[in-house]
Amino acid sequence: MKNNDWKDRLNVVYSTNPDFGYEMDNDEEQVTLDKNKQSLRVSIDKKNRGGKVVTLITGFIGTENDLKELGKLLKSKCGVGGSAKDGEIMVQGDFKTKIIELLIKEGYSKTKGIGG
Repeated sequence: MKNNDWKDRLNVVYSTNPDFGYEMDNDEEQVTLDKNKQSLRVSIDKKNRGGKVVTLITGFIGTENDLKELGKLLKSKCGVGGSAKDGEIMVQGDFKTKIIELLIKEGYSKTKGIGG
């Protein structure tokens, strides 16, 4: 007998197809790549920030917790604030060269700077 639990099909309204098979959303958490396989890009950005300059680190592939850990490390080493969400880390101020050096020292060997 098929498993016809209605809670598993909450967003399906109706189907006339007798062979319809509802597909479950299996949102598996993304696995964090090794440090030496991460291809991080460091750039300076001041668009839509009220004229304030931030250092933006993009290209991180992994879990949100690992992203926040790396962001916390970089912010504490630079002694400033910032945020880490949606796959990017934002550090307040112009710390591009310092962050590139810190990331390479931490083992992120594929780190590169973008822009001036």
